[in-house]
Amino acid sequence: MRRIEIRPGFYRDSVSLMQVSQRAGVGIDGALVAMATPLNVELAIQMGFVLPPTSPNDLIIAIDAPNEESLSHAFDVVEEVLEEQLRKSREQSSESGITPARTLGRTQGARIALISVPGEFAFIDAVDALENDMNVMIFSDNVTMQDEILLKDIALSRDLLVMGPDCGTAIIGGVGLGFANVVSPGSVGIIAASGTGAQHLTTLLDHAGVGISHCIGLGGRDLSSAVAGRSAKQALALLEADEHTDLIVFVSKPAAPEVAQSLKDIASGMKKKVIFGLLGSTGSDITETAEKVLDEIGVTDRPWVNEVATAGSTGSTGSTGGSLRALFAGGTLCDEAMLIASKRTRVPIFSNIPLEKEWLLDPFGPATSHAFIDFGDDAMTVGRAHPMIDSKLRIERLAKEINDPSCGVILMDVVLGHGAISTPGEELSATISESSKPIFISLIGTTLDPQNFERQKAILAQAGAKVFLSNAYATHAALDALGVPR
Repeated sequence: MRRIEIRPGFYRDSVSLMQVSQRAGVGIDGALVAMATPLNVELAIQMGFVLPPTSPNDLIIAIDAPNEESLSHAFDVVEEVLEEQLRKSREQSSESGITPARTLGRTQGARIALISVPGEFAFIDAVDALENDMNVMIFSDNVTMQDEILLKDIALSRDLLVMGPDCGTAIIGGVGLGFANVVSPGSVGIIAASGTGAQHLTTLLDHAGVGISHCIGLGGRDLSSAVAGRSAKQALALLEADEHTDLIVFVSKPAAPEVAQSLKDIASGMKKKVIFGLLGSTGSDITETAEKVLDEIGVTDRPWVNEVATAGSTGSTGSTGGSLRALFAGGTLCDEAMLIASKRTRVPIFSNIPLEKEWLLDPFGPATSHAFIDFGDDAMTVGRAHPMIDSKLRIERLAKEINDPSCGVILMDVVLGHGAISTPGEELSATISESSKPIFISLIGTTLDPQNFERQKAILAQAGAKVFLSNAYATHAALDALGVPR
């Protein structure tokens, strides 16, 4: 049964609406709670709904349920969550005197505007914030490359910073923005062209007792040839001048070689040391980058090394047979794992975000060899919330791989922190417990995260998973279980 409602002029940001869709979608066939942008209108049509004329300022609530009772319940959940969000927003505004971003910039000296609106509208809001002397974090994706370059040039001319577009994580002065973990304050400044990569690095350092001053996100395209590291260069200058930062660390997905070299040239002339952890054929994995930081500041503790014995030996001499299936929520963590697997297996690693074009995999189809799926890729989140918010699609694929005789070992990440699923271990544990195949998990988080690292680790381990702090270590352990030589 299907039912659709259109609420004219009812605006909510995309992160809030993803959470509404996720909670309303439990136990039904499909739920779309989103602004009526052209993309979301098309998604509703693909789900079988007929829409009246709409504008991007209208809210779509489209529910597909097996019966009237579950349909009615889903709409009740939508109302409940929307009201809960509105109540919390009003309470926060009342308690802290929050006013609209433009007013804060003009009258109270606010320094950062967080923009989470449909991508086609983010440019106007970002320009407005920059013109009112605010740095900008653009959580939104689907901003054109041309607009990104223009925004970053405007920011540079005003001595401001644009983080994003598609910047999912930042920590500025101890305040987490987007998907961020609760980590200790310290003197290590991080620049990240990677969301989950930033989360992994900050949490590894936190487990080793090292805190950070700031984590500046750049968005996934900043280190491309076209954007040419515009925000990265500005971030280096900002952390060089920051009195709370003593050491700077750079982490990213594979970068354009000429952009990476230009950043290294700038860093060579800086007074503060810069450690580069750029994923790629000649780069370091994120755990190795964390260890370089610890070596630099004289910290000897490596908790991810200590846990290997309890999580499962990486020196296995046996082999499960079959192939490795990796189901990731974090794109950078998927990239990192593929690079490790490619080096060790020396065979194609098929993926929806492949290292080589000819290794492209349909993520919705079956796999017959090593296959790594990034469930957070744009094509996988069309009409769905990000897997860090809604794990339904990934759990369904996990069940299929458990029952696939060609699959020998399963590798996954579980990312904690603000904005992520509140009960990730609980949601995965029932399916994991049914597996006779080894499942290796990199758990990204801290004890102070809302989900609590130790609690989630215990739940996953009790279900039968082998849990690691380090994504690189988890990947090596999975390959060891397959009998792949080091």
